[in-house]
Amino acid sequence: MDAGISCRETEKRMRLLGLAIHKVKAIFISHEHIDHIRGLARIAEKYNLPVYISTPTCTNCSVPVKKELATELATNVTVHIGGLSITAFAKHHDAVDPHSFIISGNGVTVGVFTDIGASCDRLTKHFSQCHAAFLEANYDEELLENGRYPQFLKNRIRGGKGHLSNRQALEIFTSYRPPFMTHLLLSHLSKDNNSPEMVQQLFNDHANGIQIIVASRYEQTALYSVKLQAEQHAVQTAPVKDLRPLQMSLF
Repeated sequence: MDAGISCRETEKRMRLLGLAIHKVKAIFISHEHIDHIRGLARIAEKYNLPVYISTPTCTNCSVPVKKELATELATNVTVHIGGLSITAFAKHHDAVDPHSFIISGNGVTVGVFTDIGASCDRLTKHFSQCHAAFLEANYDEELLENGRYPQFLKNRIRGGKGHLSNRQALEIFTSYRPPFMTHLLLSHLSKDNNSPEMVQQLFNDHANGIQIIVASRYEQTALYSVKLQAEQHAVQTAPVKDLRPLQMSLF
C-alpha cells in the first residue's frame, strides 16, 4: 500500500523484518502526494509489479508509472491477488482521487485509513469491520496551533481535507471499533505537530484490550500476525514463526 520511501530503504526495512520483497505481488496507490509515491517507479520497475492506481491519480502523479505496469484502480471494485481481496473506497483528502483500503484474507479484515481530512460514513462502516487497522493520528491540535507552521498550512491540515487529529482518530476508534478488533496501528504522525509518546498514552487509556502500536517515521514497525479463531470471533498476536491458517500479517 503506497511506496513513499525509496526502493533501497523499502528493501532494507523488509529485510530487517525477515520479509522478501520478491514475494510482493502488486502495489496499490492511494493518492499522488510525493510522500506516498517517492519510491514507486523504481520498486515497480525493478520487480515488475503491477501498480493499481486510478486514472486521475496516475495523470497527476509526479513519478512516472510505466504504461505496461499501470492497472486501473476503481472505487468500490474488489481486486483479488492470491488469497487477498483488496477494495478501495473514496476518502476526504486534498488530492485528485484519494482512496483508503480494506484488505481481507483468511477471514481477517485489515483497514488502511490514512491521509483523511474528516471522518465519513464510508470510513466508519469499514472501520467497524476490521480485526486490525492502520489509522492516521497526524497532529495534536494544541501543538499545531502553537507550532511553527504558517497559518495557511495549519488551515490546510485541519480544514476537512487534510489530516486527522489525535482527537478525531480517537473518536473513530472508541465509537466504531468492533468487539473483535485486536490491533490498532497509529500512522502518519507529524514530525512537528505530534508526539509518539503522547499518542501512545492517549490511546492506551482507551484501548479496552486492543494492542496499540505507534508506527515510527524512521524505521520499520514490527511484524504482527492477526489470527482469527475459527470457533469464536477473537484474535491474538503470534510470533512470526508461528504462522497458521486464518491469519494476516501486518508490518
